Amino acid sequence: MTSPTRPAPVDLAHHSHLTGVYAPQRTEVDVDDLPVTGSLPESLRGSYLRNGPNPRFDPIGSYVYPLDGDGMVHAISLADGKAAYRNRFVRTPMVIAEEAAGQAIWSGITDGHTPSVAEVGPDLAGTVRELPDINIVSHAGRLMAMAEADRPYLLAPADLATLARTDCDGAMRVGSTAHPKIDPVTGELVLFNYGLEAPFLTWSVIGPDGSAVRTPTPVEGLDTPTMIHDMALTERYIVLFICPLRFDLVAAMTGGSLLSWRPDDGTRIALIPRDGGPVRWLTMDPIWVWHFANAFDNPDGSVTVDYVEWTYPNGFTDDPRRDTSALVRARLDPNGPVTRTTISEKAVNLEFPRVDDRLLTRDHHRVATVAKGPGDSGDLDSLWFHDLQAGTETCWTPGVAIGEPIFIPSADGDLWGAIGTDPESMRSRFYLLAADDPAAGPVATVDLPIRVPAGLHGAWLPA
Repeated sequence: MTSPTRPAPVDLAHHSHLTGVYAPQRTEVDVDDLPVTGSLPESLRGSYLRNGPNPRFDPIGSYVYPLDGDGMVHAISLADGKAAYRNRFVRTPMVIAEEAAGQAIWSGITDGHTPSVAEVGPDLAGTVRELPDINIVSHAGRLMAMAEADRPYLLAPADLATLARTDCDGAMRVGSTAHPKIDPVTGELVLFNYGLEAPFLTWSVIGPDGSAVRTPTPVEGLDTPTMIHDMALTERYIVLFICPLRFDLVAAMTGGSLLSWRPDDGTRIALIPRDGGPVRWLTMDPIWVWHFANAFDNPDGSVTVDYVEWTYPNGFTDDPRRDTSALVRARLDPNGPVTRTTISEKAVNLEFPRVDDRLLTRDHHRVATVAKGPGDSGDLDSLWFHDLQAGTETCWTPGVAIGEPIFIPSADGDLWGAIGTDPESMRSRFYLLAADDPAAGPVATVDLPIRVPAGLHGAWLPA
């Protein structure tokens, strides 16, 4: 039985994030011995996992990418020169209930509709959709599908089966960023979470054994609910950019936008000492940040952080200026100003910065990003490789819609990997590039058995 207030279906045919390379993938498969062009290193053993929004059924009410959409995790496993592929939905209670009904029951988060008791029973009535669809993180034996400001779901590493929601021994009791950071030296997983009610910002730490070293601890100095997507980590600090994208619950309840861009507030930067000391606050002009590459401490006590800086968050303001992005290096002086230097000025629509994850919290020399390259238009993108030591950058233009790069250590030579989809044939492939010369093109290309929708974030899990 459906509710009389059930929202209308979203018009898939005319929605840019529900068609083409973004179109939902409803098929789940397990395929071994995939076709490979080139040669996979024999010593390379592990899996690349990637998460992303993928509605299980045609959405109703509204669909705002990437805030909506059920999680689907894709795994490309490499061993003995061969490749295999598996994909699975993250089966939250909402997905399970919709599978039983054969249609979408929950609307998009901006629509405001929630299901009735008659539709889903008393336990799920009035709830909103859980969205563990942003990232995938492996730590202390836990494989977690990460949501935005919510608790993640545990997955079985062997087959990606959904196990249960987790609060990680209480460290994620109030939720977690989709982008926690793992310190490769200490093995700690460090995270923050923002909330709509006080305390508006907390941080936590999980030890290498999976126990909560620090449960949610309020960050003093923030008095309004604010959207914060990512963080950076150094040996001494958690680095958070508090950009002026505020939650406006009053506006949302009266038909307005849930998020409001308030550039007059400027951007604040929180340096949160990992030893529990007082937070150091810095200020600068208004910018927007989705993602950080890395950060590290300097001998003089300052912090260096590399990130993608946007003029403003597109879709949340009517600013008449063109929204542009750049790879930026900032020097944060806890007792002084913030200085910023643009690293890349050639790349257009630059995003998804990644480094070798073994260098998180320490100085790094290479950053890979996705951006427009020569001849790219529409969904087509290139991979860009920025050598910060040499001051050079190169790009590889594959002629496909390319996704976030991932660094893959290998005894036979380190690699960069990425999933790409040809918008004409809708064929997806996994590309492997030599880290020493990525612009030369792939040393190996794996043909994937189904189309992988353009998505978000992933991780390399060595065997």
